[in-house]
Formats: sequence, structure tokens, C-alpha cells
Amino acid sequence: MQKLFLLGDEAVAQGAIDGGLSAIYAYPGTPSTEITEYVQRNPQARELGIKARWTANEKTAMETALGISYAGKRAMVAMKHVGLNVAADAFVNSAITGVNGGLTVVAADDPSMHSSQNEQDSRYYGKFAMVPILEPSNQQEAYLMAYHSFELSEKFGLPVLLRLVTRLAHSRSGVERLPRKNQNPLRLPSDPRQYVLLPVIAKKRYKLLLSTQDHLIEDSENSPYNEFFDAEDKSLGIIASGIAYNYLMENFPNGCPYPVLKIGQYPLPKSKIEKLYNSVEKILVIEEGYPFIEEQLRGVLDDKKIKGKLDGTLPRYGELNPNIIARVFGFPLGEIPDVSPVVKSRPPQLCPGCGHIDMYIALNDAMKEYGTGRVFSDIGCYTLGALPPYNAINSCVDMGASITMAKGAADAGLIPSVAVIGDSTFTHSGMTGLLDAVIDNSPITVIIADNSVTAMTGGQESHAEDRLVQIVKGLGVHPDHVHTIVPIPKNRKLMTEIIKRELEYNGVSVIIPQRVCVQMAGKILKRKKAKLQQKN
Repeated sequence: MQKLFLLGDEAVAQGAIDGGLSAIYAYPGTPSTEITEYVQRNPQARELGIKARWTANEKTAMETALGISYAGKRAMVAMKHVGLNVAADAFVNSAITGVNGGLTVVAADDPSMHSSQNEQDSRYYGKFAMVPILEPSNQQEAYLMAYHSFELSEKFGLPVLLRLVTRLAHSRSGVERLPRKNQNPLRLPSDPRQYVLLPVIAKKRYKLLLSTQDHLIEDSENSPYNEFFDAEDKSLGIIASGIAYNYLMENFPNGCPYPVLKIGQYPLPKSKIEKLYNSVEKILVIEEGYPFIEEQLRGVLDDKKIKGKLDGTLPRYGELNPNIIARVFGFPLGEIPDVSPVVKSRPPQLCPGCGHIDMYIALNDAMKEYGTGRVFSDIGCYTLGALPPYNAINSCVDMGASITMAKGAADAGLIPSVAVIGDSTFTHSGMTGLLDAVIDNSPITVIIADNSVTAMTGGQESHAEDRLVQIVKGLGVHPDHVHTIVPIPKNRKLMTEIIKRELEYNGVSVIIPQRVCVQMAGKILKRKKAKLQQKN
């Protein structure tokens, strides 16, 4: 079959296409974005009629994919790790309802927080929901796991969680394809009531989920992704999962002298772990992310025999790499060239000509008389307003938190309070917060920085495009207190005056600086022309 040179994300996407995918839904978030983008631009996917859509948020993506599965077809939903928090309600309950067509949930974790608020490990969600988890160690496995994940899902009638990490998602390797499978036919669930989670039904479904757990463990025992490699030196046994297995083997190019259990499918294979435990003096657990495997071993085995992140053998913070593993074994470290004389570190900054710059200058001018500590912000390019020279915002917690935190601060007596949120983040999870503020007529000023695109993740379409004002008014903000303005230097004075006036208003006001992203202007124009042609 054809061999391709793919990112880990792209390998997942190609594996899904070849595995009989009918639809993929996602909200863009690094390091998962390229999965959906690959399907969107793939000629074969278009030819096969595979739907590849950006959704308002990860929860709607998960629920839409569950609808595809309900109809008997195979679906994938992709998100970054914190996106799984947003999708958690539907994700956890989908384990209770079960699935009809295969459903694969891809969560891309971000150890070291390259572009995230935390280092969250999605494997805990899979264990909590009691569903199979797959964790590839390389791009070929990422392809194979995506390809076979739908069969695994349909075998047990459960969603499957496929967990990636940044280094695997964003590095390339050769991937050999398998024969493409046909998409499933339309087929309704055999049990017409399994998706109706009334308590009497949910109890039965939960018991069924519990009864499946032993079968999931048995499947892990026989999985080709869980391999035991015996060796002569029994002074140490190693359990390595996902990409951490690669880091281990880079230090042993001629083969590891210690027994190794490679983990790629969960629940953990008990008999394989027992075999390793009973044959070695101690066990070293090497895993990227939280001490997920190690915690489970320490719960049932002798703590003194288990080494890993919990006893300080490996660091709890940040990504693993081959050098970190080398230190554990006392090996000389690989050479990393010193580029500091040539490459100077530079903090991220707003692009020259960005409309957010003029918005922040106007906001700072308007806030001078009130002092600092009153501006709550959100996740997007505009979060760079926290850095010099603006120093304009005081929070960035999670998607949509700007409006609700501003409301809470105003409820506490911090008046005026200001929220700064982007257009895509607003439609993702800011609308409900604005509705709360409208219901209470909270004295807050909301600035929705509208650049017509989801810019931070590569320019995906924003659900707010051409409908933002209507949404705001529809949520109940009085039209007299909804303002739009183009954030350019000549309008700064007017923008400052509008902000000042609304800061004095004892109620909810929304100011929308509207100017297309300077980096994505061509892409946005091309997309709008395509939409216009479709209408005509």
C-alpha cells in the first residue's frame, strides 16, 4: 500500500479515513487542530462525502459525533486536552448510552503547556468513563489505532479514547496505509431506548458498562499494542507507554537489557503486569503526562518496588525526552547545540497592524481613572494583552471565563468590571455568561474583539462571523448599549470615548471592535467569496 510522510495528527486522520469514517467534528485547539484540517483538505475524503466540520465548541462536537454513531455510521471527534473538559458531560454519558456506529474521541494532551493552561492527562477521563483507551508510540501506531478504533468501539459498544501528546502530534514519520474500508450503512440502534438516560434505563446501562470491564481487560491482554519483551537482567523491569517507549529505546539502540512491558491500550493488562512484577526486583514506570499507570500500580503493589514520577526518579513537570531517561540510567546525555549566541528568545507579541493593539490602547486610556485590576480576559491572540507594552488584562482561566469573572467581580462590588473576549471564544462559551449578566443587569462592559476568524489556531472559520451583533442583541443586551467600531489608529479617540461612556452605565454593555485578522485577511476573503458563490 501507499506510504505517506505524516504528522501524528495527520496519521490519525488518514487512519480514520481508511477505517471507514463518515464524519469528524472538532473545535480547533493545539495540538489537535491538524486532524480535522487534514480531513477537510483531503481529496479522497471529499470524494467519499466525509463530513469534516468545525463546531461551536467541543461539547457540540462530541454530541454531533454521537448522533452520527446513533445512525450507525463511524465518527471521530477531535480536541485538545482542556477541550475534553468542555465535552466531558457528553463523553462520560456516551459510555452509559453506548454507541451504535464506531465512535473515536481523540484528545491531544500538551505536556509542558506549549499552548495550554495545564498539563492535564486525558487518560484519567477514559478511566473515569470506563472506556478503552489507545495511546500510540509513533505515527504508524497512530494510524493503525485510528484505523482499528472503530472496530474496537463497535465490538464493545463503547466510545474509544485515543490519546496523543504534542511531540507525536506535531512530528512526522513514514506511515504505511492499509486497504480502505467502506463506510457503514445507515442503521438505527437495535435497542431503541439505550440513548434515553432516564434513571430506570441509565441504571441498566451502567450495570452493562460495569459487566464489560473484564472483557476490556481481556482485550488489552491480547492487544498487539501491549507487548512484553523479556531480557536477561532482572534487576529492573520497565513499563513504558506511548511516546515514552520511544524515548526509552533511543537510549538502547541495540535492545534494552531489562524486561520491558510496552503499553498502548488500556485498561492495563493485569496478567502482563503481574508477569513483569514477579520476575524483577523493581519496576520503573516511564509515561508522558501524569503518573497514571504508576498510581494504579502503587494502589495494589509494593510501593518500594515501584519507581517513576511519584518518588522523584522522573520529573512530574513538563515533557519527557531521551536525555531525561538517559539520566535515570546514568548514561551520557545527547548533545544539544547551544544556539543562544545566534537565536535570542523573544516573547510572543501581537502582529504589527493587529486591531487588538488599537483596542488595548483605547481600553488602557479609558481605564486610567479607575486603576488596574479590573479587566478579565480570555483565551485567544488577545491574551497577549497581558504582556508589555499593554499590561491591560488581569485573567485568562478557561474558555468564556472573562464575562462570568467580570460579572462575579461586579457582584462583589468591583465596579466597573470589564471583560475582553474574542469572537470565536464568545460563541464557544461566552454567550451563556453574557445571558447571566443580562438576566442580572450586571454593571459590566464586555469587549468582543472580532477579527472574523479563529486566529490563534490557524485561521479556522469563526461561528460568530457576520452574526455577532444579532447574537448579542438576541441575548437581551439593549441596542443602545451595543456598539461596533473599526479598531484603527484614527478611531482610537472615539473608541476610548465609547468605552468611558459604557463604564459609567449601570448595566450590561457590549463593544465590538471589528477588523479582520491581518494575517488571515486573504484566507477570510477567499472563504467569503466561496460562500457567496455557493449561495448563487
